[in-house]
Amino acid sequence: MNENFKKIGFEFFSKNFDEESLNYCRTRDIFQARLDSMINVLLKDKNQKVDHIYILSAIIGEIGNNSFDHNIGSWINEPGVFFSYNFNKSNLEILLADSGQGIYNTLKKVKPEIKDDREAMKVAFYEKVSGRAPESRGNGLKFVKENIKNTGSYLEFFSGQAVIKINENEIIEETNNFYQGCVALIKKKYEN
Repeated sequence: MNENFKKIGFEFFSKNFDEESLNYCRTRDIFQARLDSMINVLLKDKNQKVDHIYILSAIIGEIGNNSFDHNIGSWINEPGVFFSYNFNKSNLEILLADSGQGIYNTLKKVKPEIKDDREAMKVAFYEKVSGRAPESRGNGLKFVKENIKNTGSYLEFFSGQAVIKINENEIIEETNNFYQGCVALIKKKYEN
């Protein structure tokens, strides 16, 4: 993944926040319009598997919509999502970031026994639990995990001081840095 692309996303909500950036989606409708635009670009490439494009759209939609659903009234900094992508003939790189409360703070409200960011990440991606209790939800990130694997994609998902890395394998690690909210890096290689 282009290191400058990653850096921009990781630093987007810093003190030099660019409210005029085309990558900044202050509201869900702006995010959805940008996602639809990306899908239209991908669909024009006849070498891509259409079903993979739509699954990828659902993955991105789940992550981006989680930012809005779980942070209403509790954004730490700016409301909204940073959403950017790079696409060429062989690679697609996607970056989503928010400055919300993060996975740990979201899940701690409904599962107070969670002790840290790493455990919260595990719960979010492996258990059926929702930060929007008493709603009976909580399958979204499990859907993301399974479909990242099924489409041969790669995901790094950061929140707090934890990261989950998913391709054909899965690993959850502590990070040296603290990530306010959530940052998702998705990479997909395409066959020509």
